[in-house]
Amino acid sequence: MLKTSLTATLYTALSLSAIAAQGADAVDVAALRADSMKKLVVHAEPKDTPSTPFMLQNGEEMTLAGLSDSIKVVNFWATWCAPCRKEMPALDALAKEFAPMGLSVVPIATGHNPIPAIERFFGDAGIESIDYALDPKSKLARDMSVLGLPVTVILDEQGREIARLTGDADWHSQSARDIVSALLGQSAGPEEQMPQN
Repeated sequence: MLKTSLTATLYTALSLSAIAAQGADAVDVAALRADSMKKLVVHAEPKDTPSTPFMLQNGEEMTLAGLSDSIKVVNFWATWCAPCRKEMPALDALAKEFAPMGLSVVPIATGHNPIPAIERFFGDAGIESIDYALDPKSKLARDMSVLGLPVTVILDEQGREIARLTGDADWHSQSARDIVSALLGQSAGPEEQMPQN
């Protein structure tokens, strides 16, 4: 009886410390928000994402959960959206810096976006580190409750939404880079922690 009670007490204490640690992680990331990243809403708990398919640049169908097993920055945008076009070079710079550490940056063109227009914009803007994806009927955007553009969501390793930013932002600002560094550091195993500067 004593052994069972001790085991239950230990289990409860471990569970509570795990919950406290998760809360601390969310608070730590929230504390890194500055300037345009202040609009980033960090969720207390990860939110499931829909299994609605979208199309990769190579024509393959994909879901948010199937993208990768690391942190993902998914940007809903359109060629006709001026704020979307303004922030894309910063997303490209973020991808260039953090892709070697496992970050995936996925801009999903939602609605009517002719591929020649996307490719012309990427060429003119010098976008080289990210590939576009397509949501031509805006089904994924609707299922993700994207009501305007741009909207950027950060997904964890399981494809669950952990943060969301509505509107444009400087995704290569010091604040954005600190947030991504923190998230990648939290997702790394004990032997894979990111090096400290």
